[in-house]
Amino acid sequence: MDSIFKENIVKKAVRIALKRQLPYHEAHAYQASKFLKTVESERGTLPKQVIRECGDYAIDILGDKKYAPWLYVYSAVAGRFKEGWIPANFYEPQVIPNINGHYGACANLKPLNSMFFQAKEFPDLGSFVNGLFLDTSYRVRSPQDFKKILFHDCDRVIFKTDQTLRGEGIHFFDRISFNVEDLEVLGNGAFQSYVDQHPLFNEYTPKSVATIRITTAINDEGKVSARGSYLRLGAAHDTHVQSATAVMIPIDLVTGVLSDTGYMPTWITTPSHPTSRKEFADVKIPNYEKCVDVVTSLHLKVPFARCIGWDVTVDKEGEVVVLEWNGKHNGIKFSEATQGPCFVDMGWEKFR
Repeated sequence: MDSIFKENIVKKAVRIALKRQLPYHEAHAYQASKFLKTVESERGTLPKQVIRECGDYAIDILGDKKYAPWLYVYSAVAGRFKEGWIPANFYEPQVIPNINGHYGACANLKPLNSMFFQAKEFPDLGSFVNGLFLDTSYRVRSPQDFKKILFHDCDRVIFKTDQTLRGEGIHFFDRISFNVEDLEVLGNGAFQSYVDQHPLFNEYTPKSVATIRITTAINDEGKVSARGSYLRLGAAHDTHVQSATAVMIPIDLVTGVLSDTGYMPTWITTPSHPTSRKEFADVKIPNYEKCVDVVTSLHLKVPFARCIGWDVTVDKEGEVVVLEWNGKHNGIKFSEATQGPCFVDMGWEKFR
């Protein structure tokens, strides 16, 4: 299991696709085929009838057979074809430009969190932007004063560079290791206090903070709702959750209870964390209802991004902490496969 856990099919597929200079949709087809092969190894070959349904839906509703590969994967996970699914390679180039546009990319600029949200749930302490140290009110501070702000109430902080993706671009500092020269090399970004996570999460991964991904969408009437949710747990020695190694477990949107089955990065299933061996069955995320309430409320502050992926956690006191939001690269394929179709009422197929 450990060797399977360490393998990163997605990144490997991307590297191969780039090396071969595959066009966008061919690269997605290659990635999807890898996942499909993994799922079929556990659940059996996808029936020909389902393959036909996926192909017909891709052509008739989405406009092209090139959208079928992810539908194959979704169907293999769900055990049947479902109308309304949004393939990953339809969502990214067709949907996101129409529902989020350039506004979703604002999430890549971490120091803007305070300007947009002014929410206590963000653990932001300040930022480093274009050579300036800024507090959360965007006042310029000297390096000495800024250090006092960072370590006033904590001994360890996290620095997230702009456009952080897949858990990359995250750096840890303490009072001793903090220095200006390092930041000048790392570039612009935001500082957050380190979160002491809820004891439940420590039972799975004590060395990294578990993250709850909640995807929200705002409809044409301005109502925000949660559409998909799953828990991400790091590997044994990870300092933070990374897509390359994270275990993903679907969360029931109503009850907050974990699925009995989690998924490795390869989408091989597992009933427990591969290192701690703690099982997922019958486990309820602490204060989950508040997690959903917080992100749906925050989404109303940035309604111009119609679909957002939120990464939150729950601290040792049971309080909700919002780690980041993503309006440009908020992938939906895992939620679509395990919980979808998540957006059947949004009419996104019109962007074909």
